[in-house]
Amino acid sequence: MTDQPVQPASIPRVEELFQHRPHPRIAQRKHEKPVKVNDARVGVNGRVALIITAVVGTMWCAYIFTLIALISLPAAISSGQAIVIVAWIAQTFIQLVLLPIIIVGQNIQGKAADKRSEQTYNDAEAILSECLQLQSHLQAQDTVLDDVIAHVKRHHEELQDLAARVGPATA
Repeated sequence: MTDQPVQPASIPRVEELFQHRPHPRIAQRKHEKPVKVNDARVGVNGRVALIITAVVGTMWCAYIFTLIALISLPAAISSGQAIVIVAWIAQTFIQLVLLPIIIVGQNIQGKAADKRSEQTYNDAEAILSECLQLQSHLQAQDTVLDDVIAHVKRHHEELQDLAARVGPATA
């Protein structure tokens, strides 16, 4: 064994080991909102389709179509022909009445999807906020650790200086 003082290993500062780089999507998403069902409808045809869907896709329209379909029911029944009755059910009643009911259902599903999209977006915002707070917390801890390491290094150097002046300790 030698009486030479032990030199501490060089301990890098935390900033030398890790540099936080925010993901590019974080800056991009600040300018965006969640996509909604209505965002997909563009142009003249899209607006016309939206208006027709809004009018036809109501339960009131389903009730009106039911009344219209029922007007021709007595004629289909009085014909006595099974093919005419089946045709009335398939081509008149089902197509005419179910169309607006299906559209109503799709509108409800679209609104539910928009609500889920908004909730997911808000959840992602909350998680991002929590992660940014964690990042700040870790940076604060890094600063404290760097200060503690510098303090320990100073004490180590002071102890080495003291040992050099006083001499090696005897057991």
